Amino acid sequence: MKKRIFWFSTIVLLIVSLMFNSVAFACGGGKGKGGPPEGKGPGGPVVSTEWLANNIKKGNLVIIDIRSEEEYQAGHIEGSINIPYIVPFSAWLTMEDDLLLEMPEKEDLFDFMSAAGLKKGSHVVIVTSLPTPENPYAIGNANRAANTLIYAGVEKVSILDGGFDKWAAEGRFVTTEVPDVRPSKYKSKVKDEMIVSMEYVEKKLGKVILLDARDYEVYTGEVIEPYAPVPGHIPTAKSLPAPEIWNEDWSYKSVNELKAIVENVIGRNKQNKEIIVYCGVGGYANCVAFVLTEMLGYKNVKIYDGSAQEWSKYNEMVVGE
Repeated sequence: MKKRIFWFSTIVLLIVSLMFNSVAFACGGGKGKGGPPEGKGPGGPVVSTEWLANNIKKGNLVIIDIRSEEEYQAGHIEGSINIPYIVPFSAWLTMEDDLLLEMPEKEDLFDFMSAAGLKKGSHVVIVTSLPTPENPYAIGNANRAANTLIYAGVEKVSILDGGFDKWAAEGRFVTTEVPDVRPSKYKSKVKDEMIVSMEYVEKKLGKVILLDARDYEVYTGEVIEPYAPVPGHIPTAKSLPAPEIWNEDWSYKSVNELKAIVENVIGRNKQNKEIIVYCGVGGYANCVAFVLTEMLGYKNVKIYDGSAQEWSKYNEMVVGE
């Protein structure tokens, strides 16, 4: 992605703030509580490699590299700690009733966050890798990890645009030295309202905006994924494929582009409307939800974690648009 100079980022920030009437972040990530959405501005939900390089020594900054242990050991950003995102079990996720990518118990979350030295005032930057044939969802893992921290009460969470790949490609400093971490005693109130059950979705059908974040061909039923071996989508759902939030180089699209994509699907002035996002197993849903809440300022976004994997076991799916 082309670098944005500071004055342009500031103008974008002001425009976004005006368009959304200075709404607060629904799940944290603004300039403290009640801050306006920052989109891709400095220190916002998506930070550039330049921003990270300039702020890497900030006292409250915690860089979490979610790549595999092997990738991390081969080279990582100075000061970053490795908490690998591994399916089906890792610090970030678990399985429940054969459902993939379920949210761990809050005490388990607090344990790994304490071991990582996190505090509620920490500014966490998530670092991932770009997709490969072996790990096609690597870029989206960062959104899931970010939402997990937000769910657990961290107020400032960002994703490194372009991931470790962009950092390394620019020739920025990479090390194999593993930093010392001073554990904390992290505790917080989890944001249970972020995650909804199948029963909740059943009651809300036709009353909320329901978004399917899977690829369009999966939404229509032309392609069937192994996670949900029934074609089609949940009744009333609209298609908003998660891959549309990224450019061809896997950098995030601009706030204006993302705003246009979302409004083309759900219409304008829906910032206060309840929105539920789902996908195959809960990965892509977090990508769309992160963009809606953290980058665009939507205030009532929920994630159906069981997604199509669970729904297709007990309810009908609709084929076609």
